[in-house]
This record gives sequence, C-alpha cells and structure tokens, in this order.
Amino acid sequence: MTNKYKKILCVDDEPVNLQLLDAFLKPQGYEMLMASNGQDALDVIRTTRVDIVLLDVMMPGMDGFEVCRYIKKDEKLRHIPVIMMTALTDKKERIKGIEAGAEEFLSKPFNFAEVLARVRMLIQMKELNDRLSFAYNDMVTLTTYGGELMHRFDPVSFDFHASIDEIIKQTLRKKTKDDARPEAFIVGISNDKDNTWRWNIYKYAANTIETQLLEGGYETLLKMPDRGSSATSVLNAGDSPELAAFLNEIRKTHIQIDNVVSYVSGSLCIFALNYGYTVSSYDASVLNNFVVQSLFLKNLSSQVHETEDAFEYMVYSLARAAESNDEDTGNHILRVGRYSATIAEYLGMDTRFIQTIRLQATLHDVGKIHTPTAILKKPGQLTSAEWQEMKRHSAYGAKIIGSHYRLSMAASIALTHHEKWDGSGYPNGLKGEQIPLEGRIVSLADIYDALINPRVYKPAFDAETTYKILTEGDGRVMPQHFDPQVINAFKNTVSQFLEIYKELKNN
Repeated sequence: MTNKYKKILCVDDEPVNLQLLDAFLKPQGYEMLMASNGQDALDVIRTTRVDIVLLDVMMPGMDGFEVCRYIKKDEKLRHIPVIMMTALTDKKERIKGIEAGAEEFLSKPFNFAEVLARVRMLIQMKELNDRLSFAYNDMVTLTTYGGELMHRFDPVSFDFHASIDEIIKQTLRKKTKDDARPEAFIVGISNDKDNTWRWNIYKYAANTIETQLLEGGYETLLKMPDRGSSATSVLNAGDSPELAAFLNEIRKTHIQIDNVVSYVSGSLCIFALNYGYTVSSYDASVLNNFVVQSLFLKNLSSQVHETEDAFEYMVYSLARAAESNDEDTGNHILRVGRYSATIAEYLGMDTRFIQTIRLQATLHDVGKIHTPTAILKKPGQLTSAEWQEMKRHSAYGAKIIGSHYRLSMAASIALTHHEKWDGSGYPNGLKGEQIPLEGRIVSLADIYDALINPRVYKPAFDAETTYKILTEGDGRVMPQHFDPQVINAFKNTVSQFLEIYKELKNN
C-alpha cells in the first residue's frame, strides 16, 4: 500500500502544532490538510475526501468534542477515524471523547513514533472498512441491476456480449478519484460454436465508455484451462509464466498495469485493472458476482433456446405429418411461412410477430390429417360432398392445435386462412377485420403458392400469371378476397416471393 492518496486533516488552533505534524507526516507520503478551528475543519471535511482526522480538543468556539460528534453523526463521514490530541489527563475528558466517537487519543507533547503508528493503524482499518463498504455497495448495485435486467430479460434475443458491456458500465471507474473501481477491463469471450475468441478493452474517457476490439490471441498466452473450470482471484505477474506473458503484452500495447483482479475459464476471461489501492479478496468477490450474474443469464438463455428449438422441431413435425397424404405440395408449408413473414415485415409488424408467423403458418393445413387421401389426391373436380369435407380441414386444424397460448396464432391461422375479405370464405364467413391479421396474411401466401406450384389437379402457373390472378382475378380468385394492405404488401415484395419459391422449390 502507498500513502499518496491518503489525506490527513490536522485541526489545531496552535500553528506550531500544525507545523510539527506537517513536518513529520508529509515526508511519509501523506497529503496534509490544515484547519485552525472546528468550523474550518467541517468545511474541509464536507468538500474533500479525508482519510483520518487529528483533532485538538481545546479550541475556541467549537471544541474538538463537538467536531467529533458532528463527524460521527453524519452517515457519509462517520467511517473517518478521529484521533483526539489533548494535554488533558483527566479520565472524564477521555470518556467524553470516547462518547463523542473518537477512535484514539494522543497526548501532547507529541511522541511522533506513536503518532505515526496510530495513524498507520487507523488508516489501514479505514481502508479495510472502505473495501468492505465498496464491495457491499458494488454487490448491491449489481444485484439491483440484475433485478432490473430480469424484468426486461428476453432469453430468446439475449446477447451475452451486450450483457457484459452493460455490467461493465455499472462497475468501471468514471471519476479520476473514484479509486474503489477499476480503471479498465479486458474481456475475452469464446464463441461456443467454434471456440474462437473475441477480446475487448474497456476504459472511461471523455465522459463515455470506450470499447476497443483487440487483435486477440491472448487465450494462447494464458493457456486456457479446460472448458468449465474457472477461478476468480487477485493476480500477480509472478503467479505463472503465462500470466506474466499476458500482462507484459497488455502493458506493451494498451495500458500500464498496477494491479489485477481476474476471472479465467475456458470460455470467459475478465481482467479488472488498476484499482486505486491494493486489491484484495473483496474485489475478487465483486468480480465473481459480476461473472455469476452474466453466466446465469447466458445459461438461462441457452436453455430457453434449446426449448425453443425443440418447440420449433415439434411444429415442423406436426406440419409435415399433415402433408403425408398430400405429397405433391413438397415444401409448401415452409414457403407459406416465409411468404407470410415477408408480408408481416413489410407491414411493419414487430420481430416476435414476424418470427411467430414464419413458424406457425406452417400449421395452416394441419387439419388435412383428417381429410381422406382420395379427396386430397383427386385429379378432377370435387363433388359437392367432397368439397364440404375438404372445407372441414380448417375447423379440424384449430381443434388439433388446441388452445395452448404458445400456439394461439397457429390455431387462428388454421381456422381463418380460408376466410375472405369480402365475406365469401369459410368456415364462418368472416369479413374484413373480423378476420385476424395472421389469417389475412396466410390466405394470400397460401393461394400464391398453390398457383405457382403444380398440384395433382392443375399445372403450375408461371410467376407473371400468378401475379396477375392475385392482383386482377380470374373468376375463382379475385382481389377483393384479400385485405387491401396485404395485397399492397404482396405487390411490393413479389420479387422476394419468387426468390423464396425458387430457393424452396420442390425437387
């Protein structure tokens, strides 16, 4: 520990005593602050960070007892140790000082070896208390931030790098004299897919946090441990040759290093650099809180992604099952999902709606599981009875999907994608905005694919003919069957429709 940041406030109405203390303590590396009365002392302590107060008892006006009581009653100042300096030997006066909150007493005339010993001891105690307080406050800050983050946490769109960035903003030093926090962070994150690493350095400058991408390769210097093993600790260059090589490289290219607290694992490395004091296990505990919070969110997000992947797989499996008796449709379900997402995006729908309709539109014909194969594969015109049976697939689909909230859009699409804007559709003859938007979108997407793709009962139409039928009509399909805004979106995205069809065209 050095004394260059430690400030001693000496309060005495005798100038010679102030001069003696200054002459003795200043060469020890302390910064000396002087006050000749109690009021001046309080003015200093309210505006300047002070590490210890040497306080004369007998002063005109506000005496030392009153000054001490003021310090100890103030929540922000009470942690500052006070040494009362007095020529009084009366035990009652010492008890009065203890009651005022003084930590120590020094007798006049001074024994300077004793003064230095008491000062060092109390400053060390204050530094320990400060570290505990700083660690506690940082823990509270991170816990509060974590609580706020959980309220807005979206595991599907969670970005681990962005999460690290946000937490660093909570812990990085933003003021020159805020020595309880690190001056800089170096962070290395491994890509889970290919084990490549990305390294960044974070520093506060010009009232903003600067983030610089480093060339990397530090994981090879550090000889990363096996994935899953980890350690949070206070580090010294002598701890290992690998660490020494890493720190030397950082010093040469980016920043001088005074001290380091680190977290090192096979997938994440965080180095907090240059606290304004000798770092300890308390600082490692704060960093560990930082890491645990980040990794918890990452792991939670990964688990949700796994669940979402399984959910998506289940939806596609069910959709494929519905096509088992209708093989000529090929990738029809995938194309309808993509067309629908294209329209939704053009209409300015939010990301969740777009992603949901892309997936759940694939279930639009799931009710055909109950439709006889002879009807689905009949090359000629259906009889009236067969057509009535065919139309039942909408209601069958909604019933199969059920009422689970995660599939509510799929159920809505299955039931309404054959409704028409002019009210001439089925099964319920809904009209206009009575039809949910997802049903209106999938209606056009489904018919587009039915026209451009060959079916057992018809050849494929070319792209130009398909466009003309949808926008001008052919007697069976008419523009008034579709929501005008959906038709407009189709007109403006038709080239994307054709690209999707070519990409997913049946083999």
